[in-house]
Amino acid sequence: MEAVFTTHNLWMMIATILVFIMHLGFASLETGLTQSKNTVNILFKNATILPIGLLTYAFWGFNIMYPGDDFAGSFFGFAGFGLSMPEGANTGGYNEAYTYWTDFLFQAMFAATAATIVSGAVAERIKLNSFLVFTIIYVGFCYPIVGMWKWGGGFLDALETPFYDFAGSTIVHSVGGWAALAGVMLLGARHGKYHNGKIRPIPGHSMPFATVGVFLLWFGWYGFNGGSVLSADPGLVSLVFVTTTLAAAAGAIGALITALIVVKSNDLTMVLNGILGGLVGITAGADQMGVTDAIIIGLVAGALVVLAVVFFDRMRLDDPVGAISVHLVCGVWGTLAVGLFGELASGAQIVSQLVGILSVGVFCFAVSLLIFYVLKATLGIRVTEEEEIEGLDIGEHKMRAYPDINNKAEEVYS
Repeated sequence: MEAVFTTHNLWMMIATILVFIMHLGFASLETGLTQSKNTVNILFKNATILPIGLLTYAFWGFNIMYPGDDFAGSFFGFAGFGLSMPEGANTGGYNEAYTYWTDFLFQAMFAATAATIVSGAVAERIKLNSFLVFTIIYVGFCYPIVGMWKWGGGFLDALETPFYDFAGSTIVHSVGGWAALAGVMLLGARHGKYHNGKIRPIPGHSMPFATVGVFLLWFGWYGFNGGSVLSADPGLVSLVFVTTTLAAAAGAIGALITALIVVKSNDLTMVLNGILGGLVGITAGADQMGVTDAIIIGLVAGALVVLAVVFFDRMRLDDPVGAISVHLVCGVWGTLAVGLFGELASGAQIVSQLVGILSVGVFCFAVSLLIFYVLKATLGIRVTEEEEIEGLDIGEHKMRAYPDINNKAEEVYS
């Protein structure tokens, strides 16, 4: 039995490392899809989001998200500050598959992802200090509260037909997506993006960075979804790997075909986001789907990414990396798909999925809108036009990522 416990725990630690690598993927993707004059700013945000997420989760987030049986079926619970070693913390006395410390670290890696999603959507014009304050509040409180509703035994888990979200299409990805939408609405578009009624593209400076970022994220997703089995169960982990892989592949093809029809281009950024859309889409039900289900979910997610990017642009909602399209739109789709496909498909499950989507959406959008509004009225949330044109690397950090080849601000539309 000790050998089995060690095997399960080892897989959970490996999955934790894979999820950690996803943060490098986010940093690379966001850097590649934005202008070189903002590279240091993008990297700085990604380098601080993870530490903020880990520390706030250790101080109180873990005990909000998993407050214990006393708060089963409720909206909020709190087991106290800090981390403590419960009885049997390092043995099967805590859990038959992993130790208390492995449990904390795996869950903590998820916590910062929500703010990382927001980082890309508000890139190139948000004040750094305001963003960091937002991150502390949103990751420290909003994410673990919503996580508790399902994964901590809260009211969504207590529905007659329990809301289902295997690895976080809603609990992680749409939590970030709703906040990204609120931030983009209050910030406004980047300088020159919408000019004289026309949509002016502001291309990212490195497609290789963006591509490497997406493949790092795909690689890390095997830990994100595979680790959410919460054991090294060979059959279930293998199934999750297959559904995750096929959904990502189908997402790429769905985006490719839709981009050819809608924007009439073999657009690399659409295919890259299509891969991510497929991954987000399958995350809610990766353990419940068959091969055909996973492919359909991925194809639809890939198509939705392209349509959503075009839609948000027409609505003058400027999202430099397509984070809202990938994480919010495909997160909602993937969560709803649990009631439409796979082993849980039923009318009752669809209703429960809608309850979860709406509950999380209303709460997260309202909270993030309030946080951004208060920050806008106090610290301010947008840099000056001069700082934006020159680049946030100089305005916020007094340095450049490429000092030898980028000695002047990049051209922007005026």
